[in-house]
Amino acid sequence: MADRRPIKERGTFWARALAKLVAKLGFTPNQISVLSVVFSLVGTGCFVQGRYLAAALCIVSRLICNMIDGMVAVEHNQKSPSGEIFNELPDRLSDTFSLMGAGYAAHLPQLGLWASLLALLTAYIRTLCHGAGAPADFSGPMAKQQRMKLLIGACLGCAIWSKLSVHILGTVLVLITVGCLITSWRRASNAIRFLESQKHD
Repeated sequence: MADRRPIKERGTFWARALAKLVAKLGFTPNQISVLSVVFSLVGTGCFVQGRYLAAALCIVSRLICNMIDGMVAVEHNQKSPSGEIFNELPDRLSDTFSLMGAGYAAHLPQLGLWASLLALLTAYIRTLCHGAGAPADFSGPMAKQQRMKLLIGACLGCAIWSKLSVHILGTVLVLITVGCLITSWRRASNAIRFLESQKHD
């Protein structure tokens, strides 16, 4: 499906097995999406308390939920009329919680806020441009998967070099902020070029 975020792990044995198990247990895609927000909220608390390994685990769990909800919906035929809302809104909330948590842990809440706002902008531009008729664009350099993997790496770095945690998180938040700006520009430019090319066809 062209409108789905490309995730290579989706085709792995463990992901398919987990999606099958979750579907068999009766969990709906919408419930799994909400669970991703719960993991992100817990992760925010872990950031604030300096529990970086736990924060990394929460982000990983959130990403797994984000992948499995779509697999249960599509591969196990459990789509719902409100599925698109549950697919997008929890993602935006989860991004905000994780990035704001990292900002507070780095003693840079304003930077966490900027990173959160610009992460929202990348998703808004993708949705806006797709609604205008352009292909769904999940490109980076700082799409959701990329910024969350970078944040996971930062958590692991903070756990190893705890005295440098403020600097590690601050640096990563700057990278995410700048990367989201570039991503937003790239997605908008791609969509404009595509839409303008259509009038000549």
